[in-house]
Amino acid sequence: MSTMTIETDTPQAKGKTSRRATQPKQLPPYHVVLLDDDDHTYEYVIDMVRKLFGAALEGAFVMASEVDTSGRVILDTTTKERAEFKRDQIHAFGRDWRIARCAGSMSSLIEPAE
Repeated sequence: MSTMTIETDTPQAKGKTSRRATQPKQLPPYHVVLLDDDDHTYEYVIDMVRKLFGAALEGAFVMASEVDTSGRVILDTTTKERAEFKRDQIHAFGRDWRIARCAGSMSSLIEPAE
């Protein structure tokens, strides 16, 4: 998880100069969510998840099964900037050549992690 530094004033003693203390603040996490459709195979999802997220074969299969049964799966929880990048990679992954009607990549979104 990434952190960012926030500077705050510390209480001053009489006659002393003010010092600034730094306190790390957690950036809010975001989920990368893959949405189900009927135009992509399990093989496509598994291949994409392995290539873009570095998942093991078994983990990628579990994610493919979850998106198929529940309509969505959280692929990653990360910073907003990285989540946006991963979403964009999913959208650019391309069509599933195994299904003739497939016109493009799968859909995904990012959402704040609660």
